[in-house]
Amino acid sequence: MYLKEYKITHINTVKSYRSTFNVAVEETILLYANNKQIATLTSTPEQLEQLAVGHLICGGSVNSIHDIKDIMIDNSNRIYSRITPADQHNDIKVRSDTHFNYEIIMGSLHHLESKVYHQTRGTHAACVISSSGRCIANAVDIGRHNAVDKVIGQALMDGFDPDEHFLLSSGRQPADMVLKAARVGIPVIVTKAAPLSSGIVSACDTGICLIGFAQKNSISVFSHEWRLDGSFQV
Repeated sequence: MYLKEYKITHINTVKSYRSTFNVAVEETILLYANNKQIATLTSTPEQLEQLAVGHLICGGSVNSIHDIKDIMIDNSNRIYSRITPADQHNDIKVRSDTHFNYEIIMGSLHHLESKVYHQTRGTHAACVISSSGRCIANAVDIGRHNAVDKVIGQALMDGFDPDEHFLLSSGRQPADMVLKAARVGIPVIVTKAAPLSSGIVSACDTGICLIGFAQKNSISVFSHEWRLDGSFQV
């Protein structure tokens, strides 16, 4: 993780003192597809291939990882991809019929913890977790969108089955975040933060179980509760 140490003056009601603080470093990333610039991203400058793969697929530029023919990254944070563009359509549905145990979901939240967050308080995390609770991919970035793109990109590069996995995120869930998982076919999104109204609508429309305010002993389910198994009664 890219960090930079800064000198600071800490002031509180008791005393003031000089200290140092580690800050997360961000850089501008330019993404090209078939020689055309399609995105300018402000991101932590690591896992750039995973970022590109995830952004292309989660953003709908391609239908699958097989439509990404080549990726090249230069020394100036420019990513060049050669792709077969996706057919444009808006009917995004998650077809998985897998059920997930809510206790496993709550027990997986520790995977979002990261040393760099505790150092900087300035990063987001995302993880892909199997239905049995195994973390198969994780990513940390200054942006919640980038973290999700990176972790899904990594999982896709490793050949995972989205039907059998759920997505953990530390960030809020508006529609564009929910649609990232939906385009890949991930049936459950779990965030420690809040869903937004557009995210709930998108989850309902695409068939995603959207879980917010997740803690080690409680979750709030906003859509498609039928995807959850466990000993809860309403």
